[in-house]
Amino acid sequence: MANTQPTRRNTMAINQETAVLANKVAFIQGGSRGIGAAIAKRLARNGAAVALTYISSADRAMQVVKDIEAAGGRALAIRADSADADAIKAAIGQAVTAFGRLDILVNNAGVLAIAPLAEFSLEDFDRTLAINVRSVFVATQEAARHMTEGGRIINIGSTNADRMPFAGGGPYAMSKSALVGLTRGLARDLGPRGITINNVQPGPVDTEMNPAGSEFAATLKAMMPVGRYGKDEEIASFVAYLVGPEAAYITGASLSIDGGFAA
Repeated sequence: MANTQPTRRNTMAINQETAVLANKVAFIQGGSRGIGAAIAKRLARNGAAVALTYISSADRAMQVVKDIEAAGGRALAIRADSADADAIKAAIGQAVTAFGRLDILVNNAGVLAIAPLAEFSLEDFDRTLAINVRSVFVATQEAARHMTEGGRIINIGSTNADRMPFAGGGPYAMSKSALVGLTRGLARDLGPRGITINNVQPGPVDTEMNPAGSEFAATLKAMMPVGRYGKDEEIASFVAYLVGPEAAYITGASLSIDGGFAA
């Protein structure tokens, strides 16, 4: 079950020197594990109250909430299928009701389907677009209704928008390439309101879906100048910078953090 009440905050546990997001509220689409969970924890550590969505990993989502609470932050987990536009809108409304405002949106939900061209199903194709592209637009449109000057929107894309080195990943690469154009276009809509939007493009990152110790990972590491996978905390730190006050002049950008994968 979702935790539908904001939790008490132990302000004594927050390092005031790093609380650059104090009094801010962040909403993270897909925040129960991997990169999303790392972003949720990092933004909370920087002082933000965090609402995160999940679809099937209720226990993990609640663990992220507990970890944030234990560190003195505020968090809320909401079950919402990113393929369902109404669910996304309702979840954002729930977060605003719980915390009173919305300053940061991180569109992290995504799916990866890989298959040879002749075998790639239209069902997988449509779901890839629904979650990787349409949900980003829906969440951005809805979140922007609640944001004021200083709002920050981050899309989590992929370095595969620039380089897809193996067969079967065309639809995924297409969906992440779509975020490049969407981010640029929406920067024009949001800029006059003082809201920035940027697209972060991670390379291979050590997660359950793509572990750094797998046979497949060895192939990808050989393509990378740094010779290793990224860590979810490294992606989270980059996102934390972009949603902070020092990144106010960055918008409409697609920024790679990929160990040179696309170089």
